[in-house]
Amino acid sequence: MADSKAEFKEIIAKALGEFCKEKSIEADTVSADSIVVQNAPNPEMGDLGSPMFVFAKAFRLAPVQIAQEVAKIAASYQTSLGEILAVGPYVNIKLDKAGAAYPILEAVKAQGDTYGSINSDGKKPLEGRRVMIEFSSPNTNKPLHLGHVRNDALGESVSRILKAAGAEVFKVDLINNRGVHICKSMLAYKLFHEAKGDTPESLGMKGDHFVGQCYVEFDKYLKGEKDKPETAHPEANQMAEDMLIKWEAGDPEVHALWEKMNGWTFDGVKETYARTGISFDKYYFESETYLKGKGEILKGLEKGVFFKAEDGSVRIDVTDVVGKGKDEDNHEKVLLRKDGTSVYITQDIGTAISRHNDWAFNQLVYVVASEQNYHFKILFHILKKLGFEWADKLFHLSYGLVNLPSGRMKSREGTVVDADDLVDSLHADALAAIKERGRDGEVGDADEVAEKVALGALHYYMLQASPAKDMLFNPAESLSFNGNTGPYLQYMGARINSILAKAKENGIQSDNSEESVSLLKSGDEWELIKLLGTYPAVVEKAAENLDPSGVASYVYDTAKAFSKFYQTCPIVSLAEENKKLAGARLYLAECTLQVIKNAMNLLLVPYLEKM
Repeated sequence: MADSKAEFKEIIAKALGEFCKEKSIEADTVSADSIVVQNAPNPEMGDLGSPMFVFAKAFRLAPVQIAQEVAKIAASYQTSLGEILAVGPYVNIKLDKAGAAYPILEAVKAQGDTYGSINSDGKKPLEGRRVMIEFSSPNTNKPLHLGHVRNDALGESVSRILKAAGAEVFKVDLINNRGVHICKSMLAYKLFHEAKGDTPESLGMKGDHFVGQCYVEFDKYLKGEKDKPETAHPEANQMAEDMLIKWEAGDPEVHALWEKMNGWTFDGVKETYARTGISFDKYYFESETYLKGKGEILKGLEKGVFFKAEDGSVRIDVTDVVGKGKDEDNHEKVLLRKDGTSVYITQDIGTAISRHNDWAFNQLVYVVASEQNYHFKILFHILKKLGFEWADKLFHLSYGLVNLPSGRMKSREGTVVDADDLVDSLHADALAAIKERGRDGEVGDADEVAEKVALGALHYYMLQASPAKDMLFNPAESLSFNGNTGPYLQYMGARINSILAKAKENGIQSDNSEESVSLLKSGDEWELIKLLGTYPAVVEKAAENLDPSGVASYVYDTAKAFSKFYQTCPIVSLAEENKKLAGARLYLAECTLQVIKNAMNLLLVPYLEKM
């Protein structure tokens, strides 16, 4: 399909050029690169189509008339590509199946694991782009939770998609390891665990779980028991703030405890990353970045980008960002308090500049929940005002919240869904389903398979919806082996692998000769081949939009198309009757498995040979 699209673009460009000469239309030379080619919505209308709307204004003609004339000219060319026709305002082509199928399947075979990286022009669409992507950003006072799972899945998946499209990607994680919330966990440890010498090891807990327990214990200590106000300790907040002051002053005892508890949490978080397939090229720590940015604000003040308010604070007018209809109080953003101390956005300004110095990106993507939309609008506005050219390439990949049937999660109250516990639960349910089906003796290591099913279920559920949407996580639905789920894709991958193994047992060889591939003309064969041919365009679009949901939709459609193909197009039973067609169908199955595996990898869904 890639070669067909490129050739069709050349044909349309040439025909448009002749059309302009015939009609004495003065127009810029029409290049093939400027031609838009889409998949036709209905096979009866053709396989590919090029809209003529874009030329209507320049040519001062109706798109339908342009399409009719251009199609007539294009149809007069000697081409083996297929039948060219006008369909409304589109110039469409019904591809010659035999001629189009071979290059599509050959591209899949030749490129293997990298298929999807090269577009219809034979190039990697994002080659030369350097993208830094920040995601996860955990706090070191608690373990990763369900919200982090969506963040991590998005960040890792988008990173893989960008790489597949040819971009150079640098993944970073900002560890939020300082602040009063960290001190709350530290205070609880001193109150309830230090004297006993408790450690994660002595209690048989992961370090991040233990520190998270301390955070919950602080909240209970602060609020007291229900209906017993006398057990509350409202002074605890001040105690935590006093501890933060000591930390900022470099108190040795406080720093020793801080380093110990941060180490416990960070080690635990990295275990979860390893388990879920998440990785980073560099970790940034808020304790090392929170003072950055102050110098940049003072430089901006000297240049007149910022101003000093009557109370002595340094501010910026953000009317251009918030609009004139907002409350007047929202028109100014404080960047330095009146005492000269930084605020959170000051840190982000300094960190962004430091990151560009560390790794000169031409795009920086922040994967952060939609609750921070306003923050990033202001941040990007400030960096542009400071004159950084790369500020135009900053992007906030905003995603919706993940809720539970019972409502929103609250970590300080202990109602958060822990990421490790969630994967454990999905793992247990997947293992039970494998045993119920009597497959535990057939799949190899059933425990390992259950783990991969759990991760596939979780990641696919998070990625199949567009990032902007809020979602309600349904564990049972995510684990279904039927429908639009990760386990269904894993099942289809394993099923195709089984088909290939059965064919091999019966001595059937795949046949990728042009003569044999030309026999793949039936509707279900052709629809599957066309889908395989569109995969590079799907990857390119997902990379440009920073949205994995298109890949999820594509691979589900491809899995369904293969299922339909296999129902109507037998392989093993056909071998004696028509060896060449059986071999070509087996080759098509091999190519389909390759594309499904490639797409699953972009979605963090582990491939399973048996299931």
